[in-house]
Amino acid sequence: MSLPHINRIATAVPQHEVHGAFRAFAGYQIEEARLRTVFARLAEKSQIDGRRSVLEPLPDASGTACGFYRLDHFPGTAARMARYEAEAPALAEQACLALGLEGQGASVTHLILATCTGFAAPGLDHWLIRRFGLRGSVERSIVGFMGCQAAINALKLAWHMARSDTRAKVLVVNLELCSLHMQPAREVETLLCSLLFGDGCSAALVSQEPHGLRMEGFHAALVPEAAHQITWRIADSGFDMTLSGFVPLTLARALPGEADAILAGVPVEEISHWAVHPGGRAVLDAVAHGLELPQGSLDVSRAVLREFGNMSSATVMFVLERMMRGMASGARGCALAFGPGLSAESMRFTAA
Repeated sequence: MSLPHINRIATAVPQHEVHGAFRAFAGYQIEEARLRTVFARLAEKSQIDGRRSVLEPLPDASGTACGFYRLDHFPGTAARMARYEAEAPALAEQACLALGLEGQGASVTHLILATCTGFAAPGLDHWLIRRFGLRGSVERSIVGFMGCQAAINALKLAWHMARSDTRAKVLVVNLELCSLHMQPAREVETLLCSLLFGDGCSAALVSQEPHGLRMEGFHAALVPEAAHQITWRIADSGFDMTLSGFVPLTLARALPGEADAILAGVPVEEISHWAVHPGGRAVLDAVAHGLELPQGSLDVSRAVLREFGNMSSATVMFVLERMMRGMASGARGCALAFGPGLSAESMRFTAA
């Protein structure tokens, strides 16, 4: 039996560049001058130059043009979900058009949607069926609320589907509108966390056609004693996230013991491409340290972080899409992403 391949990946981001404006907006919430200085100094170290959002910032960085955010107003959960439902289709359409899905929807047998930033029923999966002419019998799956690691889970589902049905053509869409979930805060650590996240979407096609990236296996790992370090809960005023500053240290300590299982016994030095989810500069540094990766191994992940920030589940797909452009046939790779739990998902792959 041939192993399933990621045949194509396409990505899309909204038009509004918001990193500078949202950074200033976050800083305005800090009342004490000394803490504002500390915040500005730490924000400079993020190694993020840009983030995109479906929301247009005001020129004076006091909120958004549509009034979704103001210094004296943050929306409730219902308003955030309504905005997701209104904005998500256009971004999904952009990614799927770039994938070449126009006129090809009837060939799709399975649809997987991964998201943790917005929910509605009927939702984006139904919209994709209508817009791109997928058959009503298409098999649908939704990977919800698994955070940044959900892309690997979605690919794992696609892998199982394509292995069980040699004719399967699986469309995998990861769409996250993280910018809809800013919360009022005055703590420096909380505000710095909000500066990591941006909006983005990826679309990928998985089948047994032997071109692209051959998916060779997956591994999941939990660090249950650190479950409190990443959490994501629905509250009355939106989604509340906890992202502890101890996450990088936890990963650096846990990864060496999981390396053999992640790589199925292949030595680290035989992996030439590392598609690590850029959860932040410190996360990438921790992975590089924990796995003793050669200098420059995470350059693609760092470039995606610099240009777009952390787009939750879509981000590692941006990394994989860039890698696919230049990987030589036979080159080995490993994808890693992390999420609530604390948990890690990984995928081994080889360029066809």
